[in-house]
Amino acid sequence: MRPATRFIIVLVCAAALALGALPAPAATRPDDAVQMIPSDFSGLATRARPGVVNIRTVKTIKGGGPVFRHFFGDRDPFREFFGPFMEQGPQREFKQPSLGSGFIIDREGYIVTNNHVVEDADDIKVRLANEKEYDAKIVGRDPNTDLALIKIEGADGLVPLTLGDSDVLKVGAWVMAVGSPFGLEQTVTAGIVSAKGRIIGAGPYDDFIQTDASINPGNSGGPLINLEGEVVGINTAIVASGQGIGFAIPINLAKGIIEQLKESGAVTRGWLGVGIQNLTPELADYYGLEEAKGVLVVKVYPDDPAAKAGIQENDIIVAVAGKPVEDSRELSRLIASFPVGEKVKIKLIRGGKTKTVRVTLAKREDDKIAQREAAPGSADGDRLGMRLGSVDEQTARRFGFEPNEPGALVTAVDPNGKAAEAGIRPGDLIKELNHKPVASPKGFADAVAKLDKDAPLELLIKRPGAGYLALKIER
Repeated sequence: MRPATRFIIVLVCAAALALGALPAPAATRPDDAVQMIPSDFSGLATRARPGVVNIRTVKTIKGGGPVFRHFFGDRDPFREFFGPFMEQGPQREFKQPSLGSGFIIDREGYIVTNNHVVEDADDIKVRLANEKEYDAKIVGRDPNTDLALIKIEGADGLVPLTLGDSDVLKVGAWVMAVGSPFGLEQTVTAGIVSAKGRIIGAGPYDDFIQTDASINPGNSGGPLINLEGEVVGINTAIVASGQGIGFAIPINLAKGIIEQLKESGAVTRGWLGVGIQNLTPELADYYGLEEAKGVLVVKVYPDDPAAKAGIQENDIIVAVAGKPVEDSRELSRLIASFPVGEKVKIKLIRGGKTKTVRVTLAKREDDKIAQREAAPGSADGDRLGMRLGSVDEQTARRFGFEPNEPGALVTAVDPNGKAAEAGIRPGDLIKELNHKPVASPKGFADAVAKLDKDAPLELLIKRPGAGYLALKIER
């Protein structure tokens, strides 16, 4: 036998022995089995590309373009030289081009992209994968979620992408991004879902998918696609100082908005009419809850849906339409997802008891809400190291309380006293003592006098800019 032949036989035998040492494969593949890297993404890319478009816009910028501002900042050397004569002429205008991406959702020419891609655009051009270019018009925009719907006319053979289900998308799942980073059209990148439910401060409905699929300027509005070829997200944001960190709007959040934009060109959202805050562990303990899940109602606006349904301050909302509510953002997203006029069942806890109310939602009006949220709801006392007073018109304006609002207002705190140890600050309004309402400083003193001298004081306070807090004074 030749040496080469013996070498091959040894390798084969060694491989056979190694395989024999391995455990026999299970009859069925376990649900948590690890799926390795796909052999390639070429088939997926081939199917997805015809549905992805490049978007080019031109916007009119007044007061100088980016190059001008780079050299001169806010200082205008021409105005400094010519003085008041400049005031008589029109302000300089510059045409600023920008790039973005989008994807086709039907054969009629509707295309989804980001609001920031097309907002204030004077001209919008859409280039398809076949390099044909069309003028586009804006059908509708929703700045709150950074979504926009545009449309092209006269295009034949459009290939829409299928919308998937972002709720079933798992962290660690493979995804592919397609777009035009830096103007490089039909660029395909792949990665995994790094996290879900990310809040990055982009708007009131933040619920981003985080991915490490490479996303860069120009990818905005393009699709994030799962291995089945379905759109599960809309690429929207990047971290400027980060590498390999991108964010996409979940497609389930976008679906209802896209339909509204298509039907009416605008988005209307349900409005409950309450001021809310998240539960802290201390508040959960104060209200006798096992865990800090739910949303505390800190304000009920008169004549709004919640007030009409009987929801009260200090109620804890734990579910909407059968869906559990863990925090204030989740409640806002759920309420906003219902159409105006919808009757919704809200489950809440009041005084340790569970209660369900039906609320007919009104239309959310962002301007009115912004005004309301501008000021968020924001002699025994001496022994505890604090001085108490009542809320008058002056202190109401100063701290954002209602004029003559019931409670005991903390006007001063001894830094070495019991109140300071408990975290009480001037401006705090004591609303309850040991789960009983406090209407005034005298009411607080009377309630303390009825307690054992060593009994701790469990306080529910209202703090300007922070909402409700549960604090305990140990005596």
